[in-house]
Amino acid sequence: MKPEERLERSSRRSRSSIDLTCTFKLVALLWAVLPMAAVEAFDYKDALSKSLLYFEAQRSGHLPYNQRVTWRGHSGLTDGLQQGVDLVGGYYDAGDHVKFGLPMAFTITMLSWSVIEYGDEIAAAGEYHHALEAIKWGTDYFMKAHTHPYVLWVEVGDGDTDHYCWQRPEDMTTSRQAYKIDTENPGSDVAGETAAAMAAASIVFQKSNPHYSHLLLHHAQQLFEFADKYRGKYDSSVREAKRYYPSWSGYQDELLWAALWLHRATGKGAYLEYVVENGHGFGGTGWEMAEFSWDVKYAGVQILATKLLMEGNLPESQRQAAERYRSKAEYYICACLNQNNGSNVHRTAGGMLFVRQWNNMQYVSSAAFLLSVYSDHLNKAGQRELQCPDGAVGPQDLVALAKSQADYILGANPMRTSYLVGYGRKYPMKVHHRGSSIVSYKRNQGFIGCMQGYYDWYGRRAPNPNVVIGALVGGPDSRDKFRDNRGNYMQTEACTYNTAPLVGVFAKLHRSSDQHIQIQEEMSTPASSSS
Repeated sequence: MKPEERLERSSRRSRSSIDLTCTFKLVALLWAVLPMAAVEAFDYKDALSKSLLYFEAQRSGHLPYNQRVTWRGHSGLTDGLQQGVDLVGGYYDAGDHVKFGLPMAFTITMLSWSVIEYGDEIAAAGEYHHALEAIKWGTDYFMKAHTHPYVLWVEVGDGDTDHYCWQRPEDMTTSRQAYKIDTENPGSDVAGETAAAMAAASIVFQKSNPHYSHLLLHHAQQLFEFADKYRGKYDSSVREAKRYYPSWSGYQDELLWAALWLHRATGKGAYLEYVVENGHGFGGTGWEMAEFSWDVKYAGVQILATKLLMEGNLPESQRQAAERYRSKAEYYICACLNQNNGSNVHRTAGGMLFVRQWNNMQYVSSAAFLLSVYSDHLNKAGQRELQCPDGAVGPQDLVALAKSQADYILGANPMRTSYLVGYGRKYPMKVHHRGSSIVSYKRNQGFIGCMQGYYDWYGRRAPNPNVVIGALVGGPDSRDKFRDNRGNYMQTEACTYNTAPLVGVFAKLHRSSDQHIQIQEEMSTPASSSS
């Protein structure tokens, strides 16, 4: 499928005329009339803690002394050795052991954005240090991988050989070939996303670690220059990535995305002027999107640009372009809210935003985050109303939808299942995850070979012996159905970029619920009479 066909499909209006079976209608009706009391009150602080814990389960490299996920051990300790470069560290993206640079960088960008927007809320929940550790584990790796101003190592491992085996990361016998982009083999998308990640992270560390922040910014600026000067799609240079993380949307969205994060990190007008001048040519003011993901960044670009407009400091020459960005940002928001004149994000009968069958939860978590952030931008700008094609909505409507999606994830759904592993009474027990599904290396250090994992562990009907806490699995289908089976990877595999946006969402919801409880307590406390 061509990139433009993929983008066209993602922005088409959702069709509401899907024929449903009588059984499905009955299930939907029963779910709709069930009292809210039937759904447990959600502990967003616990969900936040578990979300951050998940990233420790995905670590590659030499694990630190304070590693909390104790069933994991050191792995990938020779990564990069064949190429004469140290590529030890970073994150495994999902249930396998390839280190894919594009989704890893997006994960770090979203973790950093969560801390930038909701750092106080994360700190109030006692998780600020863990959030910074999760970010730094990724950015430390990116600095290693950026070995020259115009060289970035963007993948370690080969998806084909990796998927052939079912092993613990501590036992890996698959290829650890490393792949890079350079001036002759460019990759503007992955270089741009890595620049965005490091620029956003530099903001996070400005106060707590200014020297580290400066290093990150230096790398980010070099990577942006590389991405812009030597343009090209990374999956044309690193064909091993094409089957797993192809850059369908191209690289223009990442260039705009990186420029906006660099402007936010540096305050330099040149980066903003880049976004203004290239808005039309790169699609930033043209594409109307109904998704936001590791591949398609346009909705995030449009919301970041709109924030600058709302702050009211732009000259008239830039305001016009920013207004066009805002128009497209509001398209995304209104589409999520079902207020976009039919061009809406589809919703299941249970209320989940549904974009596509494979790993749909990534779109749910990213939508919840963008809705939360945009509601805050509206409030800060004193804008109490957003005019959608089907009517006016307010910041509270955006927060309500974000909350409904978070609650759906945590168990307010027809399956009464938490799709955040380890949270609640019922959650997926057979996650498609190699390390989780095989006995821990800490308990049994006997070598488990490539095919032995398939023979002895993959097909087991028993739950995984290790719970990969905080993993957000792919989730249910368009009918809210979910099958907890290790082989059902479209639904039971989790990815780092699924969970990353939830860090900000859960932090915001925890603070809001705490404030609500405090107000209720104050209202219920009798006023003391003066003598």
